[in-house]
Amino acid sequence: MNLLENIRIILVEPKYAGNIGSVCRAMMNMGITDLALVVPDEHPDWEEARKLACHAGPVLDRIKLFRTLEEAAADCTVVAGTSARTGFYRDHACLPREIAPVVLDSAAHHKAALVFGREDKGLFNEEIAICTHLLNIPSSECYPSLNLSHAVMICCYELFLLAGSGDYKPPRESSPEATGRMRELLFDSWSRMMLETGFCEKEKLDHMMLGLRRIFNRGKLTDNDVKILLGIARQSRWVAAELEKYRNPATP
Repeated sequence: MNLLENIRIILVEPKYAGNIGSVCRAMMNMGITDLALVVPDEHPDWEEARKLACHAGPVLDRIKLFRTLEEAAADCTVVAGTSARTGFYRDHACLPREIAPVVLDSAAHHKAALVFGREDKGLFNEEIAICTHLLNIPSSECYPSLNLSHAVMICCYELFLLAGSGDYKPPRESSPEATGRMRELLFDSWSRMMLETGFCEKEKLDHMMLGLRRIFNRGKLTDNDVKILLGIARQSRWVAAELEKYRNPATP
């Protein structure tokens, strides 16, 4: 099995058609051909993209367009987002070399994605929240900002190198890894549970959910894991509703 076929590169709101074409070339150099764009410029100069893609036209021709990152990553298990910035929800980023085996583990059975943000603003916090992992590419303090296609090339190179080394052995799993769609269902259920049980106030929910996502995304979540966690949330909400009935019985 060619693990690289199960890896998707996702570009969020790329501004320049030339960068899209250069990314296609970098991907094809490393044997990765699945490219998705999230809300690109309304009128990209596809001729410019084709020039920069050079002989990577097949990647350019197969590009998939999505309205949101959530849609683009819905069928993916591992969703690794790149971030050059640091902060409370970005301080657990891995190096490309560290994330490569995690991505390939997932690609052995499912789709996995690497996500790259806007050339000028990167990924927003709500997009970081969708990612299961974060990665950071070290660079010189003289000029730390990388060109989009260079960042893609570095990450794809690490995947290509490991996949073709002969040292990598795909894992065997008893329960499939949870997709992005299943994880979002889980997070929605837990957010409602935390409100209905009084665990947190509505104005603090977004902050609490970012922390919860970070906890759950530290390790692999399987379908069975998600079913158990959904059951906990469901039962907790039921108990909260029963307690509310007990405290406020209906007037006869």
